[in-house]
Order: sequence, then structure tokens, then C-alpha cells
Amino acid sequence: MFDTSTYEQKMQSALAHFEDELKKIRTGRAHPSMLDGIFVEAYGAQLPLNQAATITSPEPQLIQVTPFDPANVEAIVSAIRGNQSLGFNPSDDGRIVRVPVPQLTEERRREIVKQLGQKVEDCRIAIRNVRGDGLKDAKTMKNDKKLSEDDYKRIEKDLDKSVSEFQVKIEDITKAKEKEILTI
Repeated sequence: MFDTSTYEQKMQSALAHFEDELKKIRTGRAHPSMLDGIFVEAYGAQLPLNQAATITSPEPQLIQVTPFDPANVEAIVSAIRGNQSLGFNPSDDGRIVRVPVPQLTEERRREIVKQLGQKVEDCRIAIRNVRGDGLKDAKTMKNDKKLSEDDYKRIEKDLDKSVSEFQVKIEDITKAKEKEILTI
């Protein structure tokens, strides 16, 4: 018998990845997860920033990075400054790195909403690809006479129903994030 739950789990993981990607999108308020994609050259290796320092947000417009080893301050500053997509200009006092998060302009908010649209489309494509994989596997089983035509149609309806449910979830998450971005 064909089980669609594995494909639903893949769709769920695509949605979880989408939500993780949304956490990286700036909304004008400082949040430690904004620096999640930063890697620092420390101890001769590339480390994620959160493994080389403690990241906090003591104020709504400031991220504070406290390195575990003060010798890594310069590497942390250059890693944050080097990530052009964030557009941050960190400063340090030799012990602590302060990253001011500027208020977003209306134009920048619109650009971020466009980035959001791209991430939404990527998630939708991932979910459609999972549906396609499920249908392909079911069709193979049908051609091998392991599934009847009626079972194949039922599987197709189940997968389509799952895709529709995930599309609604994506839409709800997107509307909430878009409202958060556009709120001044």
C-alpha cells in the first residue's frame, strides 16, 4: 500500500525551512537570529558566529556580540561587515561588538517584501516538487500493478489536499510577516 505521510512530512520540513528563512529577514527590530548566517574565521576554521560569541539584543535597535575569545573581535567585525545582504556597520571597543540596526526606510521595506515573495515562491516550488515525487512514485507502483487506478486517484487527491493545506499555511505566515515588515 502507498503511504502519503512521508510526503506530508517532507512538505512539513519545507514549511519549517521557510519559517527559518523568514527569521533571517529584517523587520527593523534587532534580533540575534539576524546574524545566523554569519561565519567567522577563528582558530583556523570557519565557525558559525554563535559558536564564537554570545549574541544578544539588549535594545530594540542594537545587537550585541560578545566573543568568547577577545582575540576574535576583528574577525567578527569583518565577517558582519562583509555580509552585504544585511547592510550592518558594526563597531567594537576591543571586547564587545555592537551592531546598530538602522530603521528601515519605506523603499527598503518594499525591497524586503520582494525578498519575502522570492522565499514564498521557493517554498511553494519545494512543496510542488514533493507532490510530483509522490505522484511519480505512485505512478510507478500503478504501472507495476501494485496499485489500482482507483488507489492512484485517491493518492493524487490526498497529495493535492495536502498541497492546498500547506499553501494556506504559507499564505497565513506570509501575510503576518509582510504586516510585520511594513509596520513602522
